[in-house]
Amino acid sequence: MTLLDVQRLSKRFGAVSAVDNVSFDVARTEMLAIIGPNGAGKSTCFNMIGGQIEPDMGTVLFDGTDITRDTPQKLFRSGIGRTFQIAAVFQSMNVREVLQTALLSRDGRTASFLFPARRYKGEEADELAASVGLQDFLNTECRALSYGDLKRVELALALANRPRLLLMDEPTAGMAPDGRQQMMRLVRSLADKSGISVLFTEHDMDVVFNHADRILVLNKGQVLALDTPDEIRADPAVQAVYLGEEA
Repeated sequence: MTLLDVQRLSKRFGAVSAVDNVSFDVARTEMLAIIGPNGAGKSTCFNMIGGQIEPDMGTVLFDGTDITRDTPQKLFRSGIGRTFQIAAVFQSMNVREVLQTALLSRDGRTASFLFPARRYKGEEADELAASVGLQDFLNTECRALSYGDLKRVELALALANRPRLLLMDEPTAGMAPDGRQQMMRLVRSLADKSGISVLFTEHDMDVVFNHADRILVLNKGQVLALDTPDEIRADPAVQAVYLGEEA
């Protein structure tokens, strides 16, 4: 059953058509990757779905509800989590405090001085940390974490609102090869356990082909192909414009 339905999404920047009539869907519990060469329009497409860019045309439906022009904050409250290419968290806070702050935000308590982060839902924060393998770093300041562990903190932040859809922009960017595969195995495990759908962009083709259920290939702002990893790998058009003739 479809959770996210993107219909004829389009965006121009002056004379440049960054995204042109792109349509696709994401099924429940599916992991769908968006790939394409530089300038293919994948970031623009992704950011229109995430509420960072307003489309010129098209519709984005989330579980049947039109979210095309919703703000990122409203999307978060609707059940859509988001991670970014560059992990950014409060460096001076420890892992538990960062996650407690996210829970304050989720519950609409950030404006109240009666609920300081370090006293708010510590048990739930600890469970979030454990879900991404950070149970041994609860009292570690984020500034002391490796970059890979910072990416795990960011993932936990995105999970704080119990999302049904997770948008991940370059989830393994800046990580070592082994760490990339570990991160995506973790995402797959969380998706299967919690019934989360995942839409992600990624440059590492090993990550894409090892972990995506389907792959959307964009080229010059348009859909070039949408299929399973095996079919995408064998597609001559994809080989010619993106993967290379030897793929």
